[in-house]
Amino acid sequence: MPIQQVLRKPDLAGRMVAWSIQLSEFDISFERRGPIKAQALADFITELTMEQQRSPGELMPAQSEMDEEWYLSVDGSSNQTGSGAGVILEGSNGVLVEQSLHFDFKASNNQVEYEALLVGMKLALEVEAKKLVAKSDSKLVTGQVNGEY
Repeated sequence: MPIQQVLRKPDLAGRMVAWSIQLSEFDISFERRGPIKAQALADFITELTMEQQRSPGELMPAQSEMDEEWYLSVDGSSNQTGSGAGVILEGSNGVLVEQSLHFDFKASNNQVEYEALLVGMKLALEVEAKKLVAKSDSKLVTGQVNGEY
């Protein structure tokens, strides 16, 4: 059954059944994600970055220098109804990667900002960016990564 047929079917239950049938041949199981401690996440990001002075609000590069510079912008938000983030990765050659995230777990604004940064750094690795300039509006994230805290 083609994926188009599954997606066009108006009945949600029918789509779910069709997907279940399609995916039943694979050994897939859902594992709920445990809570992430903000400090552990901050420490992990700090370990991945190099020591270098940057302007306030700007994070240090995550990889060694190279001719092409990539720019990462992250922003996250959390409230009582949920949390999410936006990630934009832009290369000097015009390549633009945008991603929006929705988290299915309760998180603070700071946790969401860290999650967005991690996703952005993973995207940078996937496009093999060697020089990354990351920006965030979170003073805690930028201060932690830059070694100010």
